[in-house]
Amino acid sequence: MTQAPFLSIVAPCHNEEEGLREFCRRAVAAARSVAGDGFELILVDDGSSDRTWEFISDLAADVPQLLGVRLLRNHGHQLASTAGLAASRGERVLLIDADLQDPPELLLMMMPIMERGADVVYGQRTRRQGESWFKLASASLFYRALSKLASVTIPRDTGDFRLMRRRVVDILLAMPERDRFIRGMVSWIGGRQVALPYERDARFAGTTKYPLRKMINFALDAITSFSTTPLRISTWLGMMSAGVAIALLVYTFVRWLQGETVTGWSSIMAAVSAFSAIQLICIGIIGEYLGRLVQESKKRPMFMVETIVRGSEHAELSIAFSEMSASDKRAALDAAFASEEPPRSQKNSRIG
Repeated sequence: MTQAPFLSIVAPCHNEEEGLREFCRRAVAAARSVAGDGFELILVDDGSSDRTWEFISDLAADVPQLLGVRLLRNHGHQLASTAGLAASRGERVLLIDADLQDPPELLLMMMPIMERGADVVYGQRTRRQGESWFKLASASLFYRALSKLASVTIPRDTGDFRLMRRRVVDILLAMPERDRFIRGMVSWIGGRQVALPYERDARFAGTTKYPLRKMINFALDAITSFSTTPLRISTWLGMMSAGVAIALLVYTFVRWLQGETVTGWSSIMAAVSAFSAIQLICIGIIGEYLGRLVQESKKRPMFMVETIVRGSEHAELSIAFSEMSASDKRAALDAAFASEEPPRSQKNSRIG
């Protein structure tokens, strides 16, 4: 078994060809500043349709510490991040996006905080550059609503950008849910978690991979994963609707006794529409939770790896890799490149 590195940097990538080389240069420089050559950089190609995998393969030939992981299809940001964490072996693991909105250089500030006893050091955004007012407003609303609804304390204005100890990563990987909300799952784990305030930069290149539809789905995953409050809201709505219906029935009966009847159908249609809307909302809320239970019960692989690359060597992993224990995953990665002695130098690198 090869010696595990001190630091792992994990970055999911989806159509990031324009900025990938710059991200790699900055991430490698930051890693060397804190770990020398005792690090690994894991780039996960999440079913990109551009030349992202070609760039990762080229960079792997230049950077001995780089491990490229290509997923069989697009699994989404959270599962791509999980795949990268599953392939990591470091005692410290930095999870970061490859779009350079989160500066890799903050690793130099995170590491001393962890050395003082923190289990997790997470970036907390004080300012978000290069984003529209709608994105800023919707993000603010989401984080504040989640903090009110969630059963665990999830820090506001945080993403998945964080440095974690190995034990936290292993616990995270042992959690079996498919609809993952990593920042909430890490908060649920507990331990000493410390915020590092920073200003988030604009994207270095390319466009956002989170359009409105994905943002809504992500918000639903977050809320249903960490709160049953919507179910309770639907219960209260049902009780309120029943109370109003009983009051209307009593009112109608009293008016009938007084010999007064209401002509027309506008009020009836308004009442029927209101109650029907409430019922559909409640059914929809229940359906969201039920749908997630159905997906979990299928026990499909969390993610599927097509190939991995280190240096110029390509290898394959078992389809069951995502379901393996942490120790078995590390053994599988070691076995994949068993014949290759991992290089320790950085000669002839074209990225600096």
